[in-house]
Amino acid sequence: MNQDTYVEWLVKRKEPAYAWPVRIVMGILCIFSLLIALTQVWGILLLVAAGIGTFFLFQTLSIEYEYLFVDGTLSIDKILGKARRKKVIECAKEDLLIVAPSDSFVLKDYETKDSKLIDCSSGEKGKKPYAFIYKKGPQHIKLLLEPNDKLIQAYRNTSPSKVVL
Repeated sequence: MNQDTYVEWLVKRKEPAYAWPVRIVMGILCIFSLLIALTQVWGILLLVAAGIGTFFLFQTLSIEYEYLFVDGTLSIDKILGKARRKKVIECAKEDLLIVAPSDSFVLKDYETKDSKLIDCSSGEKGKKPYAFIYKKGPQHIKLLLEPNDKLIQAYRNTSPSKVVL
């Protein structure tokens, strides 16, 4: 087995249908609050609040997931607005129970009542996500990912009996 494995993959989350209308409304709100700030003293507070709200809203509308597989450990980071990074989960290969397509019948044996679902896929129609089921303590974690072929092959090389295609 090759333990010096490094695979990196970036998946952009599909923007919700309301993303562009919300961006337009927030832009209009910022312009409106700027006009009020020029004439009224309390308008400066409105301008600051609208600016901060717009900044954070724009960051939460643009989400990417970075899958990083290094020496048997999968690390998933959530990238907000192409600026902020937040760790979603980190799992070792020893905790892995199974990797299979999300619609596979094999997954039924590993899902429990207290399973936690973490969706790190793009959410686009036509894409086929994979389910990675891990056991962290007494709880099972089901990760929905859209890995590339290199990531699946890396898992097959490190844990061949746990990958179902």
